[in-house]
Amino acid sequence: MSFEHKYSQLAGAVNLALEDFLQEYDCPQQNLYKAMKYSLSAGGKRLRPVLSLAVCELFDEDYRIALPYACAIEMIHTYSLIHDDLPAMDNDDYRRGKLTNHKVFGEATAILAGDALLNYAYEIMHEDALKNNTYLDRKIRAMAIISNLSGASGMVGGQVVDIESEDKIISPELLSYMHSKKTAALIKAPILSAAALCNATTKEFNLLEQYAEKVGLAFQIKDDILDLKGNFNDMGKLTGNDAAKKKQTFVTLYGISKAEEILAKTAKDAQKSIQKIKLDSKFLESLVGYIVTRNN
Repeated sequence: MSFEHKYSQLAGAVNLALEDFLQEYDCPQQNLYKAMKYSLSAGGKRLRPVLSLAVCELFDEDYRIALPYACAIEMIHTYSLIHDDLPAMDNDDYRRGKLTNHKVFGEATAILAGDALLNYAYEIMHEDALKNNTYLDRKIRAMAIISNLSGASGMVGGQVVDIESEDKIISPELLSYMHSKKTAALIKAPILSAAALCNATTKEFNLLEQYAEKVGLAFQIKDDILDLKGNFNDMGKLTGNDAAKKKQTFVTLYGISKAEEILAKTAKDAQKSIQKIKLDSKFLESLVGYIVTRNN
């Protein structure tokens, strides 16, 4: 099976599960459910949940054990995008080729839709653990990993560093730290939570963590490059935002050629890490290439 076919298959499984999890309800707060579904159904690569399912297959496990956790991570990611687009943050009008949530539903409802998606992510994971307590310790560990990497010591913390670094010259070390939290944390979350669900050994877990850190960094460097070289038709949002806000990125710090060089090395390091596991890692290796060559 080709990489493209496999990716489409896994993303399709995620989309079906998300459709089941999040429906619109005829109730007084129905507009909230519409706003939640609007952003969750707006498209996207489903990279994070696909990573989770792919790790399960790496260990020859049925990926359905990870679906609630993979979908929860996608909800957390979507809530972060809704809030990131708000006027108080990046003030973006478009996301994935559609008007951003606050442009359609208003600021207040957009904030609450993000809050609700974050909360619902934990409802889904807890319900899975309660209805089937097989391997309960693994499920609790997976939830702990997701919680840690999504919060103040992970993605949210990275967002704060990003905001506070606008219009400032920051060190390469702080830039790498910021992106290890802001972007890489929510790429580590699906990989490591799936590893926990599959009872990976300490060595396997550590190698997957190395892989995840490099994949997350590669994803962010590519994003920085696309903000300069991408276009609205491919990206589904306006480019040049980083420069307009005077944000420090790998491109502003190193220049486009050096950033592309760092990207290539980071991608190669990610592939080397996953190869050390000595399992069939071809899909996860190819996924690194997909990240590096993507145009959105």
